[in-house]
Amino acid sequence: MPIKKDETGKRWVEMEFNTPGTPEQVWRAIATGPGNTAWFTKTTIDEHVGGRLHFDFGPNGASTGEVTIWEPPFRFGYVEREWSEGAPPIATEITVTSRSGDHCVVRMVHSLFASTDDWDDQLEGFESGWPGFFEVLRVYLSHFAGEKAASFNVLATTKADQLSIWRRLTETLGLAGANVGEERSGPQQPERLFGIVERVRQDDKQRFIVLRLTAPAPGIALIGTYATNGSANASMAMYLYGDDAEQRAAEGEPKWRDWFGETFKHPR
Repeated sequence: MPIKKDETGKRWVEMEFNTPGTPEQVWRAIATGPGNTAWFTKTTIDEHVGGRLHFDFGPNGASTGEVTIWEPPFRFGYVEREWSEGAPPIATEITVTSRSGDHCVVRMVHSLFASTDDWDDQLEGFESGWPGFFEVLRVYLSHFAGEKAASFNVLATTKADQLSIWRRLTETLGLAGANVGEERSGPQQPERLFGIVERVRQDDKQRFIVLRLTAPAPGIALIGTYATNGSANASMAMYLYGDDAEQRAAEGEPKWRDWFGETFKHPR
């Protein structure tokens, strides 16, 4: 959706999507640290108004905020005051509405007050960055809700164009031409990925595959590319579930970090 504006200087983007789960399950996923870690990124949240919030994006840095709305299980909000150097604070509000059949509608709004359009690109970036994670959330709530979780992100930046990076990434991981519902298996190194393709998206801004894993462990992989400022990034967010999830994530992260660095070291 395009950026919306009003006469006060407020600018915002909003997103709405359906997801499986009861309001209580969705709330735990979006408003707690362990919940966010299971489908988004490593997160800590003090669960009360005024509480501290911290997102760890790995190679993409980190962001801190303050909880501004805490109304379980239906409304959660926070403000990030230092999300970008020199930018006005950005506020996020998430509402959860119950639907029949243990489904919910989630609405997310990012808003800021600015007298110019200097930050519009970044605000649009907030919106465009979410779809892959929303797909992970759906798979998580369908198959792994409430399980112990650990996650990590790895990233490589290259001057090559996004399409060529996408081809190299998917061919190397055994995911070229993947279709929803297929079982796919990758090479043994750095770790064999085996699972069912849950979602594929491709456009001129981003491309991603969501893979529900049975190997190297029960989990989800969000694998994709996106264009940014004349370059292209290849990335993977890995979510592992079960009692040994933290150990497996700790073992797997350096392997994948090195693999991405070596695979995309030289442009083609």
